[in-house]
Amino acid sequence: MRESILKRKTKETDITVELNLDGKGDAHIATSIPFFDHMLELFCFHGSFDLKVIASGDIEIDYHHLMEDMGITIGEAIKKALGDKKGITRYGSFLLPMDESLAQVVIDLSGRPYLVYRVEPPRGSVRGIEVTLFEEFFRALSNHAMMNLHINVLYGKDLHHIFEALFKALGRALKQAVSLDAKRKDVLPTTKGTL
Repeated sequence: MRESILKRKTKETDITVELNLDGKGDAHIATSIPFFDHMLELFCFHGSFDLKVIASGDIEIDYHHLMEDMGITIGEAIKKALGDKKGITRYGSFLLPMDESLAQVVIDLSGRPYLVYRVEPPRGSVRGIEVTLFEEFFRALSNHAMMNLHINVLYGKDLHHIFEALFKALGRALKQAVSLDAKRKDVLPTTKGTL
């Protein structure tokens, strides 16, 4: 089983993450940010990942520290669960509609983190979360999972629909990227010899 347990405790946040990449989509999320909990539940369901998160932070100030640190911790949990990456497909891509919105997520588990984030509108809030904080979450996730992550919203108007499409597409794309290639189960998916 490709599993990991990570704990991150700072003066601003206290986060515990348990992840199983080969799960059934079971999510037990408690971040004290209800909309963010819902987005992570969608990510788990569509990626078939089991994820347990217990997180608290200085949300009386704002949600920034907690959302960024969640990206760090989940990213590190993904990296740890992948181990040596032998046999993984490595790449994943998904285009997902949600009513009037269309989101695309493309992933390369290359070991070289990079985020391309093209989401409009760039400002606004959804259920009390300033939407710029989602970019911080995705950047931290990309950096700490060591993944090349491209996130594009082709179009959309309703912020709820836009981010719901993004998190569902993220789950589906990551599910493809971490899936095991039966023909190359002991092979690292690169000609370089390292990821």
